[in-house]
Amino acid sequence: MRIVVTGAAGFIGSHLAETLLDRGHTVVGIDNLSTGDPANVEPLRSRAFELIRHDVTRHIQVEGPVDVVFHWASPASPIDYLKLPIQTLKVGSLGTHNALGLALAKRARFVLASTSEVYGDPLEHPQKETYWGHVNPIGPRGVYDEAKRFAEALTLAYHRTHALDTRIVRIFNTYGPRMRLRDGRAIPAFMTQALRHEDVTVFGNGTQTRSFCYVSDLVDGVLRLMDAATHDPVNIGNPHEVTIEEIARTIIRLVGSRSRIVYHPLPTDDPRQRRPDITRARTLLGWEPRVDLEEGLLKTVGYFKQKLGV
Repeated sequence: MRIVVTGAAGFIGSHLAETLLDRGHTVVGIDNLSTGDPANVEPLRSRAFELIRHDVTRHIQVEGPVDVVFHWASPASPIDYLKLPIQTLKVGSLGTHNALGLALAKRARFVLASTSEVYGDPLEHPQKETYWGHVNPIGPRGVYDEAKRFAEALTLAYHRTHALDTRIVRIFNTYGPRMRLRDGRAIPAFMTQALRHEDVTVFGNGTQTRSFCYVSDLVDGVLRLMDAATHDPVNIGNPHEVTIEEIARTIIRLVGSRSRIVYHPLPTDDPRQRRPDITRARTLLGWEPRVDLEEGLLKTVGYFKQKLGV
């Protein structure tokens, strides 16, 4: 198939593009490189891969046939969407509209990268796809949460109105190689600090929880969803729940760091708990994560050591 991936130079987008190539597909990547890194896709340029530098909030034109459109473009870490609030809202709205328009024009399948952030600071635990969420629309994180919620609504509107073949994946915390060293998320922040033997910064008292999924597991779930007969959102994430303090201590131990943990105030609207109910993924896709946390962290540490030169 010939497949378009918006946000292809990003962390997950580049792994998705690479896996699609490994499976014999041709990939057209689209990225304005506002948060993506061209180094993530440089090794793909010798294969059936093309990168178009373009802002998806403007009309998207791709020559030739397209079988699938993966819409992955968006700032995704707090440090990015708090710095780029209007751009985040535009890529979730105008960017999704343009990507859907491309899929409709090409009669292609459309796969939206949504997020567990649509659940906000959840009052239901673990979070099922039927949960509507607990989101502060005017808080600082609302620019990302509501952009993704709107993107989901628009995707299903295209499905219902135009019979477009759509999929929605709600991505829970994902980690692995190609994450930026300091992108504001827990694992890259902790690894960068621990490898430099700096203080490891934990926000709040560290008892808030997350569920971390290794990137290869996430991509496997996404590609299974691409081939599945469902239009409803599907959670893809690892249901193994850990506290933020626990993940910090695990990383310090794995890298043999002299770092100590320091605590800073919790950011506004930071979720207190996050764990996916993956019953739908297990039932519809036959999917569940296979890489355990320490195995995935060790794979990721190697990449961070290389980037930091330590």
